[in-house]
Amino acid sequence: MKVACVQMTTTTDSAVNCAAMVAVLREAVAQDVAFIAFPETCNFMERGHKAMRARVQSEADDICLAALRAEAAAHKIWVSAGSLILATPEGHVVNRSLLINPQGQVVARYDKIHMFDVVLDNGERHQESAHYQAGAAAVLAKVGAQHLGMSICYDVRFGELYRAYAQAGADFLIVPSAFTIPTGQAHWHILLRARAIETGCFVLAAAQCGTHENGRRTYGHSLIIDPWGRVLAEALENNPCFITASLDFSQGAKARQQVPSLLHGRNFKMPSLSKD
Repeated sequence: MKVACVQMTTTTDSAVNCAAMVAVLREAVAQDVAFIAFPETCNFMERGHKAMRARVQSEADDICLAALRAEAAAHKIWVSAGSLILATPEGHVVNRSLLINPQGQVVARYDKIHMFDVVLDNGERHQESAHYQAGAAAVLAKVGAQHLGMSICYDVRFGELYRAYAQAGADFLIVPSAFTIPTGQAHWHILLRARAIETGCFVLAAAQCGTHENGRRTYGHSLIIDPWGRVLAEALENNPCFITASLDFSQGAKARQQVPSLLHGRNFKMPSLSKD
């Protein structure tokens, strides 16, 4: 399967972002891509949470989702709408990854489980749990003959999620992201390669990049990694672009056979503090 990861600098304007996604999707289709993955929060990145609340739409009304569904059907390709900020019928806001099949149907939905609540050394603050409803379920989706484990950004720091996907039969994993510059420089490649090595899965990590209208700077370096942890493709410039690679899913079985750690897990008691 030939796949693509799209790197974006998402703006506050959903119409602008929608047009950019459609344009790059069509470029990727011209290169015979069968599966295209977009980054986290690709429908919009507002300047603040009040503005986000004012802009957020439901799945039925989001113009970016509608455009991606139409393009998937027109070109007969799979599309991972990396993540969209969406309103639920109950009035919550979710950071949701959606998988669209070649008929333009949404066939899987995953809401980000792990919320990024941090204060970085440079003073940058993030408090996702104050603004988004966290997901509660892992989602394994069927993509043709393969199985896809869905996740979003900060999830990558929680290896148990990806081990569960691999043990459930995942062949590849998506990690659409909007990593900060400091955490990206320190941990992006290491974490993603580790998830591939631990699971014997391909990893597709489409990323936000550059400086956004809200002042946030994101790391870029979108990656496609094979089950042995080798980087097949990387966006080296911190600019909008897309990268491609051809995935041979037999490599996953080979990697898991060579290092069958998924079969060797043992139950153990949780640690307790020893007493003098």
